[in-house]
Amino acid sequence: MATPSPWRIATRRSVLATTQAGHVAAALEKATGRPAELVPMATTGDEHPDRAIESFDAKGLFVDRVRQAVLDRECHLVVHSYKDLPTEPCNGLVIGAVPPRVDPRDALVTRDGHRLATLPRDAKVGTSSARRKAQLARARRDLLIQPLRGNLDTRLRKLDEGQYDAIILAAAGLKRLGLADRIRAELPSEISLPAAGQGALGIECLANRPDVAAWLAPLNDADTSACVRAERAVSRALAGSCEVPLGAYGEIRAGQLWLRGFVALPDGSRIVRAEREGSPDDAESLGLALAEELRSQGAEEILASLG
Repeated sequence: MATPSPWRIATRRSVLATTQAGHVAAALEKATGRPAELVPMATTGDEHPDRAIESFDAKGLFVDRVRQAVLDRECHLVVHSYKDLPTEPCNGLVIGAVPPRVDPRDALVTRDGHRLATLPRDAKVGTSSARRKAQLARARRDLLIQPLRGNLDTRLRKLDEGQYDAIILAAAGLKRLGLADRIRAELPSEISLPAAGQGALGIECLANRPDVAAWLAPLNDADTSACVRAERAVSRALAGSCEVPLGAYGEIRAGQLWLRGFVALPDGSRIVRAEREGSPDDAESLGLALAEELRSQGAEEILASLG
């Protein structure tokens, strides 16, 4: 009997991206009995690791070419870090599955064992996330928050070389790579509310290939999918992007979806917060309602000031 042709999985070429895609490949092989192979490639954002994100004109810097590989039928599917996905859907593609989420929190990584409260005054903390910067500035106004680009290995190397005293990374990435021992502290959501989709993976496939979507269905986690849909609805309604200090995070508690969100000025001097609770079946409506509540508290004014 002939061996079935392998699933071709598009992925960014970083160690983290290929590791994440490898987990999906293993799960897909187990679910379908069909081999899988990774097709690593560079996105526009990957090719310019030292440029500030806000200097690019286009959206989808970290997903453009991997998505195109699926649209061109070079690959069957693509695995994304969900927080990298633009909130507007891509014509011709659908999310076929959202696997169970890993730790969604932000993680503090330091050279000298400090926690956030014990970092010395004027300590240099690296992050290029407007969301992290605003919340960190609000928690510790005496810190020097400086830009940090590059893949995870590059960011850790810059810390170890002494360019920073501490850096903020996604806990999920460190844990997926077996680097949990580098985490000095996971920042509670009260201090650093995660980005929409943080810690989750999104698997995209062609919209006109229901057969592929059916094969992916066993990989989907309903709770994670509902939370991410709600979070992204908040971000989409408020035109959230990497340059906007905005966070949204949902959790399933006793069968209900508890959703929190915030919008802030970049320096953290003003922040509006809101929360809602409802049925996971109404995830997107819940997200839209939370966005409206944030607007009523002044989010529109903050967003307008960002121009």
